[in-house]
Amino acid sequence: MMERRSVDLDGPVHYVDFGGSGRAIVLVHGLGGSHVNWLAVAPRLASHGRVLAIDLAGHGRTPSLGRSAQVGANRRLLGRFLDEVVGAPAILFGNSMGGYISLAEAAAEPDKIAGLVLVDPAVPRAPGAGFDRGVTAFFAGVLLPVVGGALMRRRARRGPEQNVRDTLAMCCVDPTRVDPNVVAAHVALARERVALGPVVGRDFLDAVRSLTAALIRRRQFYAMVATIRAPALIVQGERDRLVRVEAARALAAAHPDWQLEVLDDVGHVPQLEAPARFLAIVEPWLRAHARS
Repeated sequence: MMERRSVDLDGPVHYVDFGGSGRAIVLVHGLGGSHVNWLAVAPRLASHGRVLAIDLAGHGRTPSLGRSAQVGANRRLLGRFLDEVVGAPAILFGNSMGGYISLAEAAAEPDKIAGLVLVDPAVPRAPGAGFDRGVTAFFAGVLLPVVGGALMRRRARRGPEQNVRDTLAMCCVDPTRVDPNVVAAHVALARERVALGPVVGRDFLDAVRSLTAALIRRRQFYAMVATIRAPALIVQGERDRLVRVEAARALAAAHPDWQLEVLDDVGHVPQLEAPARFLAIVEPWLRAHARS
């Protein structure tokens, strides 16, 4: 069962209810993503609780409408969602930017969080770790005031289908591993978002620039992590080009009671690229650590 729903949190917030009962499992997508990033695993997760996938402000089917798409604002939006829709401590699944937002929410409002599943979470770069030239060039460009806007306009001209292909190529070791039906859902949503116009690019820039600002403050980030009480599972693609595996290992080392699992030959979105392997790790952790 998959139902589209909306809640008014100073404007409409779209989310998908994948069914299930008992404890709440809230899926939080990454930069430029949406609820469709979880389509390959959400139905199975519904056997472990009530599964909800939120579209953050400026993403998916949640238009910003004057609201900020910055990570701090979306962290607060997630907190309100947990209050007004969930109403009980939830297990947060956060991918990439959603991983950072989930960590920040667990630190800011610990009583709302029962556990964390951090999927290639956006965390500070580990000292001495390598970097991917193509990814670095793209993000360096979007951080520049004039260049960033030009890149967003170029992206809009490339069209929804090509943008989805480009994103999957950046995020996956082998994009052909992603279920074609899931790819089609990404393209369909990208087509919907064309009607929003230039605000799509502005929201993306707000999100990426605020995330970068948060991650360059390495000491502050790890001070935040040290306050988190919730149990956590980190699932990391070994060949992630955006968040290097060394960064995930540094996060696990900072919180030794957290479990780290590295998937070899997988990129930034293991829930899309290797859903069966992803679930084989996540489901035992849910049974062992999550309370009803």
